Amino acid sequence: MTVIDPRPSVVTVKGACPHDCPDTCTMVLTIEDGRLTKVRGDDDHPFTRGGLCVKVTDYQRHVYDPNRVLHPMRRTGPKGSGEFTPITWDEALSEISSRFRSVIAEHGAQAILPYSYLGQEGVLNGLTVGDPFFNQMGSSVTERTFCDGGAISAYFYTMGPTAAVDPESVVHSKYIVLWAVNTLSNNLHHWPFIEQAQRNGAKVVVIDPRRHRTAKKADWHLAIKPGTDGALALALANVMINEGLVDQSYVDDHVHGYEAYVEHVQQYTPEWAAAETGLDAADIRTLARELATVQPSLIRIGVAIERMPGGGNTVRAIAALAGLTGSFRRPGGGLLQMPIWAFPLKWDTLHGVHHLGPDRRVINQWQLGAALTGEMALDPPIKALMVWNSNPAVVSSGQRQILDGLARDDLFTVVHEQFLTDTARHADIVLPATTQVEQTDLMFSWGHLYWTYNPPAIEPLGEAVPNNELFRRLAKAMGFEDPWWDMTDEEQILAGVDWDAPQMTGITLDRLKAETWVRLSLPPADQYAPHAAGAFPTSTGKLEIESTMAAAVGNWVAPLFRQGSNDFQDGAPVAPLPTYIPPVELGQNPAYPLALVSPKPHAYLNSQYGNMDNQRQVQGSQTCTIHPDDAATRGIASGDRVKVWNDRGEIYAVAKVVDDVRPGVVVVPMGQWPSLADGGLGVNAITPTRFADIGRAPTFSDNAVEVARA
Repeated sequence: MTVIDPRPSVVTVKGACPHDCPDTCTMVLTIEDGRLTKVRGDDDHPFTRGGLCVKVTDYQRHVYDPNRVLHPMRRTGPKGSGEFTPITWDEALSEISSRFRSVIAEHGAQAILPYSYLGQEGVLNGLTVGDPFFNQMGSSVTERTFCDGGAISAYFYTMGPTAAVDPESVVHSKYIVLWAVNTLSNNLHHWPFIEQAQRNGAKVVVIDPRRHRTAKKADWHLAIKPGTDGALALALANVMINEGLVDQSYVDDHVHGYEAYVEHVQQYTPEWAAAETGLDAADIRTLARELATVQPSLIRIGVAIERMPGGGNTVRAIAALAGLTGSFRRPGGGLLQMPIWAFPLKWDTLHGVHHLGPDRRVINQWQLGAALTGEMALDPPIKALMVWNSNPAVVSSGQRQILDGLARDDLFTVVHEQFLTDTARHADIVLPATTQVEQTDLMFSWGHLYWTYNPPAIEPLGEAVPNNELFRRLAKAMGFEDPWWDMTDEEQILAGVDWDAPQMTGITLDRLKAETWVRLSLPPADQYAPHAAGAFPTSTGKLEIESTMAAAVGNWVAPLFRQGSNDFQDGAPVAPLPTYIPPVELGQNPAYPLALVSPKPHAYLNSQYGNMDNQRQVQGSQTCTIHPDDAATRGIASGDRVKVWNDRGEIYAVAKVVDDVRPGVVVVPMGQWPSLADGGLGVNAITPTRFADIGRAPTFSDNAVEVARA
């Protein structure tokens, strides 16, 4: 929507924040003489409420930063040097298509690996934008599971693809548990709803190893040991069942597997869980009693919940608690994870799965370093890599290995980017990418129930193009024929959404263009309780503590993260009932006695804005937060330069000695660019590359280290 300003040459355009964040804010953009001069949040949007976070509040500086990539470039210096010279788009497309054809002729198409994630969300330019191109090519399939893949898959095992809770309905909650989520840093616009419930008398509980911004505003903080959340969830079930606190009528009518679970959880006593979690058994009993009896109660889980060997089973055990308490009966009750499932997206269309053949090789993004360096025995080996919407040199584990792989002279690498990231510095060809204000998109959300239409507010700078236009050009250069490549932006949006779905009643693309944001056609927040009478989208129609899906398909990955078949089985079978799987690495080696947690940064969006002056000033240099007791035994004071290391490598940081972490835990936020970090490496140089139990989730937080003054 565009509003004419009374001043000459000034217009106000409404659009959407592009980022991989649950808030998906509506941004109000001031355009003067064709130039973006100001960005603010939309006062009228029920979720945005006029505010933007530190990441995007000065988005105009991001758009016009002098270091933006604005033209295609060819590498002229060594890989990693950042030395490039401008070339034309025709030259870039000719070289890319020629090199791709050469790789295909010599090694086969599966020697080419695409790599992308959610540097931008949206129907057009988000998660799936390159999939139709590479699926038509026949390249290796990239599997994107290192952010919520395990948690969502586990959620599906228990509850199916359901939004379950409207995030706005939290104002009606009487008891709120924020489990492994730092709302004020990573879901800022949800906090006013939580705060309103708190003012209305709700108790807010935070379960997290560190006392972060959100925990400091909670009524109760439980500083749990990393990786033991599953033990706590199972012990809470033990107390609820043995003390007769379950909502028996809800369980009888709407929960599958309860009888087996009664026997199963007897082994998980509060005393046993106290030893595992570092919490008091009395506190575990109190939490169970309050969660069960103060209704409606809500559990909000964050992405970090999956980042341990037992992360998937932990999500299943937490979901079971919402069934035992019957909290789904009322608005503001139940389990809140990702309401994205309310949006009727045609994932198969957006992925271009009709091009997939039966023998396509799947390489998980978590294994990029091993795939590029030969540690993973691949036939054919990876000879070409294309990256967009991601910066794997920062965000994936095995950072040193990834950088070594990117430095291979025989690897042809193409990166579509806004800046010369550490990944782009290793590319052979860098292509200029637009920002959100220069492109069209339709934004869904994984944190609320509003569509947002984003029109281009300014002309693209230089020769930058959106992701979907890039792949149109590449398809033409490769000689690919498919109706998808001839579609306009509007036609692709119309094809990628099920506009006939009930939740789209009254919603059209024309309406979205006119109004910018529109709530899905669902009951209002004070009436939204879709599972008050069960009706879960599972094979039994019930919340499945004993998962029929686990028995049927084994270790499965949700379709959001795959490009086709969802019956892929891998690794150990998934137990029918949620089971505790303890950390694998923590506490096992006396040489590395500390547990390292690497949360998302406050001022960056993963690695985005890690090169921007304002955000870097807010975030500060790479820091290591350590408890005073642990610091004292090591002679460390606040401000000291410290080394953090294990067998995977070492990084350097500035010590912050505070009691915001429990003893035995240190915190180094993820997101620092290696090229800007002390020592040239970020925290993912020392995080593990093991998979968790379900959905091939990462295990960032099962990470044992030692710390010393450098």
